[in-house]
Amino acid sequence: MELYFSPLACSMASRIALYEANGSATFRMVDTRAGRTEDGSDFSAINPMGQVPVLRTGQGDLLTENVVVLQWIADQYPDAGLSPDDAAGQYRLRQWLSFIATELHKLVFIPLLDRTSNDGARAFARSKLDRRFGHLNAHLEGRDYLLDRFSVADAYLVTVLNWAGFQAIELAPWPALRGYNDRVRERPQVARAMGEELALFRAEQARVAAA
Repeated sequence: MELYFSPLACSMASRIALYEANGSATFRMVDTRAGRTEDGSDFSAINPMGQVPVLRTGQGDLLTENVVVLQWIADQYPDAGLSPDDAAGQYRLRQWLSFIATELHKLVFIPLLDRTSNDGARAFARSKLDRRFGHLNAHLEGRDYLLDRFSVADAYLVTVLNWAGFQAIELAPWPALRGYNDRVRERPQVARAMGEELALFRAEQARVAAA
């Protein structure tokens, strides 16, 4: 299994899921701006959209789209409990994965993080934040995780919440969400994944600055 990733991008959720499942993969770092893998290969030959994550299975199949890759990982390691084993729980998982992908990742954070965004796009994205974080805050009051236990949806959400710090977005107005974020980040395998990717991110930033 190979996982194509960029440090601190949404692909970090897949690293978290693999670590939580005690799984293994060969990690292939991608420079998405240059469209190149670590060995200089053209990444568009692997994913024409130029986006991570991409997962190459042991059978050689390529899977794209974060919510698909996360569910595939959960299915490969059922004993890890990263996905519910009942139909109702599966629908709830998909609900939260879809919410994170569309309402947070794409609607709010892509306009904030994309270097080509303009001030209007960023203002629009920030105007959508309160309602979505408020929805999460209400759901997480009295709960440890999005579902009854840690799942791949939590791996995705904690990855997306990590971007808030890069945009000076404080979680203090949403105490249940802030507590959730702190709690999930303290999980050993989440902390491991974040620490590794932060080190890679800083090294890449230093390389670009020195070039």
